[in-house]
Order: sequence, then structure tokens, then C-alpha cells
Amino acid sequence: MSARVPRRVLGLLLAFTGIAVSASAAAANTSGSKGSVAYRWVDEQGVVHYGDRVPPQYVEKDRAILNSQGVQIGHLEAQKTPEQIAAETRAQQETIRQKQHDSFLVTTYTSVKDIEALRDVRLDQLKGQRVAAEQYVESLRSRLSGLQSRAMLFRPYNARQDARRMPDDLAEDLIRTLNDLRTQSNLLVAKGEEESALKAQFQADIERYRELHAVHAQR
Repeated sequence: MSARVPRRVLGLLLAFTGIAVSASAAAANTSGSKGSVAYRWVDEQGVVHYGDRVPPQYVEKDRAILNSQGVQIGHLEAQKTPEQIAAETRAQQETIRQKQHDSFLVTTYTSVKDIEALRDVRLDQLKGQRVAAEQYVESLRSRLSGLQSRAMLFRPYNARQDARRMPDDLAEDLIRTLNDLRTQSNLLVAKGEEESALKAQFQADIERYRELHAVHAQR
């Protein structure tokens, strides 16, 4: 004799059964719609290849993902070398720097004349520093000439038998003056290079300022 199932319990069982059947059908449809995928890649000779697996030597290269109908549904970029990553990083940093400098130009100056005025002030400052450096170099040359004249009275520059050995303080002064002259001469050359670089930078700023205002005027 079979036990009678209460009507309320029977209704719950039917409801749960329906939910389970619907979930299984949805899963089957999803699986069927996804299908298998394939890959497309290009070898060193430029030949295009297709396959469900990418050979190990091409795993790090650029490749496309295709569905079962051959339609591209994704893309995997080639793995970048350290040099490429470094180059991209430098390019990004340069882009950021350029944007910051552009913002500085348009917010700081009201006209090209403002840039030219600041340029002239900076160049006058450098010119004053360069003139002072030239005068100092000239004084060092004069001092060196006097020291060398004194050194000629002593050995080893003087060939006379009774010539005395050069005093230590004179030798030290000669060496010190020579080193100072070399250092100051290098600084003088650097000042000239700095002046040229400053002119080039301000000229670039003037041209960029004009470009930015031309673009703004066209909007």
C-alpha cells in the first residue's frame, strides 16, 4: 500500500524539479553557444597559421582568438621585451611632461612678448656670469705666466749649474693655479653651452606657445 504524499509537499517537489530542469537547459545552451576557440598567428616568414593550440615558440607573439565560426572574438598582444617596456615607459613619461609643460606655458604667459622678456633677463644673467668667469680665467692666466717666469730661475727649467731647486711653495702654487685654470676654463665652456641651450629652450617654448594658441583659436 503506497503512502499518500500531501498536496503541499507534492507542489514543492514539482517546483524544485522545474527549476533544476531549467538550469540544466540553460547550462547546455551556454556551453553550446560558446563553442570551441581557435587561434591565428603569423610566423617569421609572414605566413598566417590557424590552430586550437599555439606552438610554444609563438606563445609570446601577437595572436588572435577565433570562435567556432572563425570570427575574431579576442586578441592577445605579444609579450613585450624589457627594451620595449622601457621605451613605452619613457614615451608615457615624456607625454606627461609635455602636458605639464603645455599647461605651464598657457597659464604663465599672456603673450609671446612675456616669454621673450623672461628669456632676455635669463640671458643677461648668464652673460654677467660668463663675463665674470672670463675675467677670472684671464687673471689666472696672468698669475700662471708670472709663476712660470719665476720657475725659469730654478731647476729643472734653468740649465745653469748654480741654479737652485725650485722651492716647494712655488711648485705647489704652479700646480694649484694650473688646476684652477683648467677648472675655470671648463666652467666657461659650460656657460657657453648653457647659454645656447637656454636660447634653444625659449625658442621652442615660443613656437609651442604659438601652436597651443592656434589650436585654441580654432575651437
